[in-house]
Amino acid sequence: MNLPTSKASAAISPADEPAAKPGKSAGGPEFGALAQASILIVDDEPGMRNFLVRTLGPRCKHVEEAADTDEASRKLDKNRFDVVILDNIMPGKNGVDWLAEQRAVGFFADAILITAYADLDTAIQALRAGAVDFVLKPFRSNQILNAVARCLDRVRLQRENYVLRYALRASSDRTFLRDNLIGESPAARSVRETIARVARLPTSILLTGESGTGKEVAARSIHSLSDRADKPFVPVNCAAIPPEMIEGELFGHIKGAFTGADSGREGLFLYAHGGTLFLDEIGELPLPMQSKLLRVLEDRRVRPVGSEREVPVDLRLIFATNADLQKEVERGRFRADLYYRLNVMQIHLPLLKDRGDDVQELATIFMNKLSIQLGMPPVAIDSSVRAALASYDWPGNVRELRNLIERALILGAFPDDFAGPPRNDGQAASADSLADLERRHILSVLKETGGNREEAARRLGISRKTIDRKLALWNG
Repeated sequence: MNLPTSKASAAISPADEPAAKPGKSAGGPEFGALAQASILIVDDEPGMRNFLVRTLGPRCKHVEEAADTDEASRKLDKNRFDVVILDNIMPGKNGVDWLAEQRAVGFFADAILITAYADLDTAIQALRAGAVDFVLKPFRSNQILNAVARCLDRVRLQRENYVLRYALRASSDRTFLRDNLIGESPAARSVRETIARVARLPTSILLTGESGTGKEVAARSIHSLSDRADKPFVPVNCAAIPPEMIEGELFGHIKGAFTGADSGREGLFLYAHGGTLFLDEIGELPLPMQSKLLRVLEDRRVRPVGSEREVPVDLRLIFATNADLQKEVERGRFRADLYYRLNVMQIHLPLLKDRGDDVQELATIFMNKLSIQLGMPPVAIDSSVRAALASYDWPGNVRELRNLIERALILGAFPDDFAGPPRNDGQAASADSLADLERRHILSVLKETGGNREEAARRLGISRKTIDRKLALWNG
């Protein structure tokens, strides 16, 4: 049933309802989610636009208005909006048709349709076009505020859920010390001091160091000390995403962009908007994606797969690699221009064996945390174990130490062939004894796994290639 209302009567004038104080609606409840929101109002009626601007302006970070769909399209090309409030009946092109067109060319923000015509067909068309809410005219300020707040909360929860699921998939086989960089060695203190200097700057950071040295921990520390700490931190392992999927994962895609794309989706770049995007194993990024990443770094705009529109993004980028990117450039595996663009500020994470007594502190922390996590009593770290911890070469660095502690908790004791005699002279063990200890430990884990190199690498916190290389060396 149609319930037409004239546009004149639908537009609430400022006199009809007093303007509310910032952060609160006329009725009193707070709308904290609106504080950082960017809103676009599309309506051909000046009175309605004025009312919505007066209602939303004091509560939102940014509000723009457009008198028709052409002007709205131009604004979408230039800016990124969290919510679009769209009138349906306008001269030229109605809101539903325009919204459907925008979804087809790469528009992901939530849209609220406002209309004076409450028929079922219009509501169905609006939902099919991608509107997420439907508000009937005339309405009061708290109705539109609630509608916008619902949109923002829905998007926030959706993004948080996706990022958390992605992080769990990416690190399901490993656990990091996420609190901060532990240790009082000169190497650890130097890294912390550098992070403190660069964290509040907008500069992109390149973290280097071998696998397991704590590059993600450093990235999280940079984010937590920056002015983006209350925004998303999105970690991405470039090596874990199939090459044919990585563009869609990073930049998003529109509906029908490729087989299986039944709906449009924002990518991880847009999920990290306002916060920090951490691209780990950047050296594994395929060459075609390297050129696209370079353009994003220069323009700060991403183009979702299949989209005709580039979307502006505001985020901090942190990169990490365990490869020598300069050598990769010489081999033609990494773009030189991208390398120079990334390598503005480089922080090198030291090897665990070069961090002195930090290994003892880390072992104690891991023992306490993991015993609680696993619900198992702590295993004593006696003098012989401490001597072995100090003399071992730690090819898997901090991650291998963490895996050793977890294995000791499960077994109820440290492996017999790991604990060595305490050192009497206080000096580092000889190179031969370090190599022998490493060899015995790796062979022991291989024996425990029945020769399964993949599983042994996972337990040790090192790569399968490292085990293959060591075995080839030992077998002559």
